[in-house]
Amino acid sequence: MTTARGEQPQHDAEVDPLERLREPTDPACDVFLTGTVFLDIIFTGLDSAPVRGTESWARGMGSSPGGVANMATALARLGLHTSLAAAFGDDHYGEYCWDALEQGEGIDLSFSRTVPGWHSPVTVSMAYEGERTMVSHGHEAPPSDAALPAYPPHARAAVASLAPGRSEEWVAQAARAGAKVFADVGWDDSGRWDLAALPDLEHCEAFLPNAAEAMRYTRTDCPRAAARALADKVRYAVVTLGAEGAYAVDGATGETAEVPAIQVSALDPTGAGDVFVAGFVTGTLAGWPLADRLAFAGLTAALSVQEFGGSLSAPTWDEIAAWWQRAQGDARQDPEALRGRYAFLERLLPAPARPWPLRRAVPTIGFRATAS
Repeated sequence: MTTARGEQPQHDAEVDPLERLREPTDPACDVFLTGTVFLDIIFTGLDSAPVRGTESWARGMGSSPGGVANMATALARLGLHTSLAAAFGDDHYGEYCWDALEQGEGIDLSFSRTVPGWHSPVTVSMAYEGERTMVSHGHEAPPSDAALPAYPPHARAAVASLAPGRSEEWVAQAARAGAKVFADVGWDDSGRWDLAALPDLEHCEAFLPNAAEAMRYTRTDCPRAAARALADKVRYAVVTLGAEGAYAVDGATGETAEVPAIQVSALDPTGAGDVFVAGFVTGTLAGWPLADRLAFAGLTAALSVQEFGGSLSAPTWDEIAAWWQRAQGDARQDPEALRGRYAFLERLLPAPARPWPLRRAVPTIGFRATAS
């Protein structure tokens, strides 16, 4: 997917899920987000966890931008015009991440900055037995060189990551400007699990925690009850249920939706949560019914865990089309149930350009150019 500097990104198939909704006066940006970009190095093909005092050889590896780049890449590959504000190191890793996102994925980096004298944060991920172990290193970018603009760009939507006790002014600014804010949340290390400690939640259109987080924040013992409680705080409360799928409540209408997970052979769950959010954002901006948004988010996340890496695994429309063609002929699937659940994709999907593939992580920092 990565291209040389100055080339235009080449995606497998161009699909614009918002095509029928676009007007000349619309903002150029569909989704704005900000955060830390890591250089991810992923080792694959490990039979077990590394053993202390020994050297382990992996059968494969890959490199890609990680951190907030996982979400940005997932959004861009689903056809949304995505703008990212982030600090980039002025080392080779930072240059590679910038080119991979701007040239390779078509992400707008006009609000991002290269920080002199700051090295890129790095994560090494080792995938084995369907799980992964990660080691990271990095330092916060100097405050004076923070990439966040004084005002976020006018956008249809924004994605925020909430943290207890922290409020970011750009979230309120984006909401006041008309952006729909979608938020996830991390684990509360303080153990308080207090919704009042998430002040930016009041600006959010949708909140997408996992089941454990949702139940702790709402003091409930059922993820569906937790979603109903959270729907008092936001328009859309979406709780992911792991292998069981996801459950959502529309706080304005009381509508609920539950979609089971697609059974897949998971190789690496890195970035699956980001891909799920990107799928839900896409369906919401496109105006799909709640159940369709949930099904699409679950589908894209399921496709991602069959690949290694974070942004490396985010599916394109071409891959979704190839899955749809293959799934309808899969004897293990109920074709009637499958068509009933995903028939809404028919009007969007391109003709599959290739049979169902399983991309494998490859070294992507690039080879030296050779004379032709």
